[in-house]
Amino acid sequence: MTSTLNPAIASEKSYNRNEWQRGYRSLKQEFDYWIEEVEGTIPAELNGTLFRNGPGLLDVNGQRIHHPFDGDGMICAIAFQNGRAHFRNRYIQTEGYLAEQEAGKILYRGVFGTDKPGGWLANLFDLKLKNIANTNVIYWGGKLLALWEAAEPYRLDPATLETLGLDYLDGLLKPGDAFGAHPWIDPACEQDGGAPCLLNFAIKPGLSSKITVHEFAPSGKLLRQNTATVPGFCFIHDFAITPHYSIFFQNPVTFNPIPFLAGLRSAGECIQFHPNRATKIVVIPRGDGGQRTGGKGDEEVRSQSSIFETHSGFVFHHANAFEDGDEVVIDSICYDSLPSVEPDADFRETNFGALDPGQLWRFRINVRTGNIQRQMWDQRCVEFPTLHPAKVGRSHRYLYFAAAHAPTGNAPNQAILKMDLESGGRQLWSAAPWGYVSEPVFVPGHPNHSQVVGAEDDGWLLTLVFDARSDRSALVILDARDMRQLARLNLRHHVPYGLHGSFTTECFV
Repeated sequence: MTSTLNPAIASEKSYNRNEWQRGYRSLKQEFDYWIEEVEGTIPAELNGTLFRNGPGLLDVNGQRIHHPFDGDGMICAIAFQNGRAHFRNRYIQTEGYLAEQEAGKILYRGVFGTDKPGGWLANLFDLKLKNIANTNVIYWGGKLLALWEAAEPYRLDPATLETLGLDYLDGLLKPGDAFGAHPWIDPACEQDGGAPCLLNFAIKPGLSSKITVHEFAPSGKLLRQNTATVPGFCFIHDFAITPHYSIFFQNPVTFNPIPFLAGLRSAGECIQFHPNRATKIVVIPRGDGGQRTGGKGDEEVRSQSSIFETHSGFVFHHANAFEDGDEVVIDSICYDSLPSVEPDADFRETNFGALDPGQLWRFRINVRTGNIQRQMWDQRCVEFPTLHPAKVGRSHRYLYFAAAHAPTGNAPNQAILKMDLESGGRQLWSAAPWGYVSEPVFVPGHPNHSQVVGAEDDGWLLTLVFDARSDRSALVILDARDMRQLARLNLRHHVPYGLHGSFTTECFV
């Protein structure tokens, strides 16, 4: 594994698709062990638990699912204590998971193309979707919650990962309600005396879509809600926050329900991207309606939700946002288009070279005039951004990503990239040619990171890497300052490519 930006090396094709495919196999065993095979040294100051979620089951009794986003959720927990690390994984015992395991076959339609056996007639007018709880996991308010944005969260025991059942957040949610899978933590909420708060959202789609933003205290108590209704269908996975705003990118897509109702296509296959339509940016004031002083002339900023338009494109993830006078600045990973999910396609045969890369762009929105400026930060294909948690919603210098090894073109994530937005510097740690990385998670070096930031890059990056050469996965710990590999914790098995995770300073062994 190398740390390089040598153009001669980076320009070579760094991956083998057949090897990459092997990371998309079910892990049907559940493990519980101390990790003994460690290369390097685990930092003694690194104490706490890394939780990760993702589709661990990619077939049901040999019946393959059509898309990994339809796979049942599996939680991995890696706990760090006194220079050692412990691994545990468990499947979330959802109603659908238990039913399909007992039946030994697929019983539910999947959002992204998985159908029940029997063709269109077996799927006709079947609108019941399985809550797969496979997208994110977060420890907040004394609860460990597995999230999937189309349904309620599942609560788990953080020490054992035992499934405790659906969690309706003290009555906030009703059965079947959606709750987002990409929450953000405001490290120092102005309305709460500088205490941190967690923000998440829910969308009720339709001809017009209602977006509701929930804010929670560290105890888990609901503090406040803000809503906005926007015209058209919303397909939104992530959002961004600043001290006074929540920001959503409404991608230019439409949904045709007729093929879904007829059992001919999944919901995801009924989404169509429109390259000639604008992307809409929805800015929703937080708390007191968005009124504040500052900027030009200490005047009030608009207090109602606003919708702005920019160039067509598609956004899954935002890196961060902040306020600069009258401007809201958002750093987002943008695609020129959204590839359609086809009924006869096999995601394992992805032609990376034919797809648009995700690239980091900066948007500047003047909330007073409506003027929008945008610029590309880097051409490299990137995804799964992260940064120091104390900089969420604040001006930042450093961002980190899962990235392609080569500086241009689309390719699997094989590297972790550090961008210095102030100096323009780039540092790359690469697992190529055999390794394929997951989302990096930033763990601050200072224990009281909500209030104290020494150097903005003082901390560690944790990423799971599937190594096709050994056919196993490893957790790699990088120094976020210089991208040096500090430790590699080799697992006894592979872990299927996951989605999102989080770190808590509480150690659950």
